[in-house]
Amino acid sequence: MTATDISTFFCPTRLHMGAGSHRKLGDILRAQGCQRLFVVIDGALLEGEFYAGIRGMMEDLGIAVSSYSEIEPDPSAITVERAFAACQAHGATALLAVGGGSAMDVAKAVGILATNGGRIHDYEGIEKFSTPPLPLVAIPTTAGTGSEVSGSCVITDTEKNLKMSIRHASLNPARFAILDPLALRTLPAHVAAHSGMDAFVHAFESYISRQANLVTDAINIQAIELLAANIRPFVANRDNLEAGLNMLVGSALAGITFGQTGLGNVHCMARFVGAYWHLSHGLSNAVCLPHVARFNLPANPRKFARVAAAMDRPVRGLPEMDAARAAVDAIEALCRDLAIPARLRDVGATEDKFDEIAELCTQANYNRWNPRTTTTADFRALFAQAF
Repeated sequence: MTATDISTFFCPTRLHMGAGSHRKLGDILRAQGCQRLFVVIDGALLEGEFYAGIRGMMEDLGIAVSSYSEIEPDPSAITVERAFAACQAHGATALLAVGGGSAMDVAKAVGILATNGGRIHDYEGIEKFSTPPLPLVAIPTTAGTGSEVSGSCVITDTEKNLKMSIRHASLNPARFAILDPLALRTLPAHVAAHSGMDAFVHAFESYISRQANLVTDAINIQAIELLAANIRPFVANRDNLEAGLNMLVGSALAGITFGQTGLGNVHCMARFVGAYWHLSHGLSNAVCLPHVARFNLPANPRKFARVAAAMDRPVRGLPEMDAARAAVDAIEALCRDLAIPARLRDVGATEDKFDEIAELCTQANYNRWNPRTTTTADFRALFAQAF
């Protein structure tokens, strides 16, 4: 940005951070006057030790709890409707989300319906509701999506076979987020790697976005440093609480910014890679990342050079373009170390769909944010290079 650009920054979520910080949940709910709590939770966590501790805490406080755990990846509007019906039946006055992005998105959608009525389809788009949702406390159990602090939730419309983005910068983030590395300890290594790379892409693409500003730059460069330095030890050992906390904080920092800056070609391409070949969002991003980074480098070598330094590459004194290329080298090394497949063919993609999804990428109009203007032919070439 330049001195004459006008930009804004906003974060409405109060963060509690550190090992054992989930024990703050009781204080938070007491302050909200909550007596009936509706919990949206990943099914795999329902009988685990971490959630058992939360249930015990709620019993001690005399808070009546009802939980909903039938949540699929890329949750559907049908799931939201079922969860909302259960929330209404319980008479909940506050929500708790325990899980990854899917659980948090369902909880956000339920909170919107609880106070605004209608169907979740009514709120697709930007600021289509005005009444604050039910208070939401989010405890992420993956370090990746940043959904606890982001202003959006994504729900699949199975009638039209498309994803709806419901966005509100001030009302959609969780009111409180608890970043506790104890919640990450049962995360499988490959999920830790893929979700961690999703967080890294959030920070990286937000940093180089056309809509970045001085505040988002400061936050994102810190996020890149935290994520790049901690993702390897975290994936190797989820009992490493320091690495886990740093991953959670890095993910949240990127989650705070990317809704305000937009993202770029990595997310654009990954949307359709994931949809067409049924890959997780994090893996789709990770496979596309090195190829898109190399494509985008000429648009902002200064920022790429700063990314290289943030990823602990020895770039002091190098010409700017050499330092910028070191960022792409660092990204490729990170992907290799995390066993990210190098090519789209390695994850089951086929060339016959590339023309179609290149056109879809153009229609998605990520040129609003991506630093390098990208044509349909450019997208087609990027898919071919990644293949």
